[in-house]
Amino acid sequence: MKVKDNPITTRFMMQYYCPSLTQISRLKTREVTIGHLKIGNGHPIRVQTMTTTDTLDTAATVEQTIRCIEAGAELVRITAPSKKEAENLLNIKNELRRRGYDTPIVADIHFTPNAAEIAARIVEKVRINPGNYVDKKKFELIEYTDLDYAEEIERITERFTPLVLICKEHGTAMRIGTNHGSLSDRIMSRYGDTPMGMVESAMEFLRIARANDYHNIVLSMKASNPQVMVQAYRLLIQQMQLEFNECYPLHLGVTEAGDGEDGRVKSAAGIGTLLEDGIGDTIRVSLTEDPEFEIPVCRDLVKRYTKDVSNTNGVIPPVQKLTYDPFVYKRRHSIAVSNVGASQVPIVIADFSKIEKIEPAHLTAIGYTYDALTDKWNIGDQAADYIFTGHQLINFELPGTLKVIVYPGTWATQNSADKYIPIFDIAGYATETAKHPKQNFVMMDCFSDETPINDFTHLDAVANDPTAILCLSSKHKNAMPAMRRMFMALQEKQINNPVVITIDSGWNTTDEHLIHFATEAGALLLDGFGDGLCFGLTSKSYAAQIANASKDTSGRNYNSNSSVEAFINATAFTILQATRTRISKTEYISCPSCGRTLFNLQETTAKIRSVTNHLKGVKIAIMGCIVNGPGEMADADFGYVGSGPGKITLYKGKEVVKKNVDSEIAVDELIQLLKAHDAWVDPA
Repeated sequence: MKVKDNPITTRFMMQYYCPSLTQISRLKTREVTIGHLKIGNGHPIRVQTMTTTDTLDTAATVEQTIRCIEAGAELVRITAPSKKEAENLLNIKNELRRRGYDTPIVADIHFTPNAAEIAARIVEKVRINPGNYVDKKKFELIEYTDLDYAEEIERITERFTPLVLICKEHGTAMRIGTNHGSLSDRIMSRYGDTPMGMVESAMEFLRIARANDYHNIVLSMKASNPQVMVQAYRLLIQQMQLEFNECYPLHLGVTEAGDGEDGRVKSAAGIGTLLEDGIGDTIRVSLTEDPEFEIPVCRDLVKRYTKDVSNTNGVIPPVQKLTYDPFVYKRRHSIAVSNVGASQVPIVIADFSKIEKIEPAHLTAIGYTYDALTDKWNIGDQAADYIFTGHQLINFELPGTLKVIVYPGTWATQNSADKYIPIFDIAGYATETAKHPKQNFVMMDCFSDETPINDFTHLDAVANDPTAILCLSSKHKNAMPAMRRMFMALQEKQINNPVVITIDSGWNTTDEHLIHFATEAGALLLDGFGDGLCFGLTSKSYAAQIANASKDTSGRNYNSNSSVEAFINATAFTILQATRTRISKTEYISCPSCGRTLFNLQETTAKIRSVTNHLKGVKIAIMGCIVNGPGEMADADFGYVGSGPGKITLYKGKEVVKKNVDSEIAVDELIQLLKAHDAWVDPA
């Protein structure tokens, strides 16, 4: 397959895709009107969700929509897969208005232009997917000549223009929503399975709308892989600026994120990365849970950018030239210091400094279980690589793979050069004479203290020291941009020491901590920065979490970990998994339920997870209907897709293996499929 060159990189490589890389400043976008709601042009970031009821069940859809609105949804999307569902949107809308709710309704359209044209006359907004609105996806590779391609664009123009004109006449807004997994065969044939293919898929439709002087448009670039999603949005912004010298509002989301902490972390890594750069005008967190539970997570993401964080004295120096490519993932080059850096997977450091007396049982929280009968430690797939204890030494035999990080004074009092590693402040490291011969951690606060970018007095003492591992943190109000700027400074000076991303959370709830860690660490990891993670809670937040570490704001116990340390350790590994930088568990690509879903998605996801969650590195997609699968499964290894009431189709990659499997035996059939392709191991 010949992939077309990226016109951005070949014609004109703009350095930036956002207003600033050093301070959070909203991207200027056009203003779009959706009913009474304004999006873009500096208006607040709007939060939305999607119903899971049958659209033909008016009463159920109305009641669920009201629950979403009362939870804080500013837009509610309802599926309209055919003409009859589109027509029933009028009954749903009328009942909502009769009961005093004027929240804009969005019709979700995939394969049926006729349904879109009906819905556009009824509701305030329609969402179309350019990958399947006109094109049909058969996973065929076709070589298009330029003339063939132009003829296809003419066909799309002819079929799409009527909807544009209806929207224009009725004042209806539109979202052109590209999904990574449902790119058309035509786009795939020319651009490949790439972020640029996603961009061009949307741009084809946007050009048609603009040719008709229709601009009430929002765009989205969703993927189940946050790395792909982030790159696609950045490329879309550049392409719009290059062609039109303006940007349309952006709807942010990670599709098929899953449930529980996995879904929250994956969503925050993708959405939060873009919000940190001022990108995004409305967001939806796609969880395999009841839709009203998505809204608190959205609000936790958005409120980070309205919080008072004025107590800071640092100035982040401007970026003169990018030292990395924000459109193509490449891990920052670093030297190896012991098991940290170079091509080794990022390490995880567990903060045990707030535990008064560390006992063997505490290590269970971070993946180590002691078996007294055999006098051996069992090490799990999510076992932390180091623990930080501060001033405390350990009075029992540790697992052989685990090392302890302590302050220099404590390190100097013991004799185990292999087990204990000192951690220094960078200001004192240059003059320190007593250092570990192989490994030293060095803390550095980025731009919230007196760390000017041009004064490398301290950094020079560390630069390429074969024993030094930097631990970057920041108390700056823009902590992630501050740390990212320091990574760029290291690249500018060709300082290749490995770096541990160090983040404390001062928030209150489990969800808030998840969002905080996933946003700040995820943004750096997705750009290739970081050789390890170390998370902690401020003393106040730690004390508040001890009694109730595993419940979110709604009281749902979705995290089974029983301690703060267990929660933080699991969060670190989940972020590494979400950013594809360290794989330690099974990955589930699970769509949120909607009116098209052909089985109980939450129940089925839980059932599949319960029997496959030991399959490290295997990606399993669980899709409610043919709209979301197989295309939306993107890079899943195996797929479980609803194909009819009570019927399931099983996939290996994007190939159908078994059709119309009875749902009562489908999970067992999935296990047999895993075994047949050597992806199954018996649980321990």
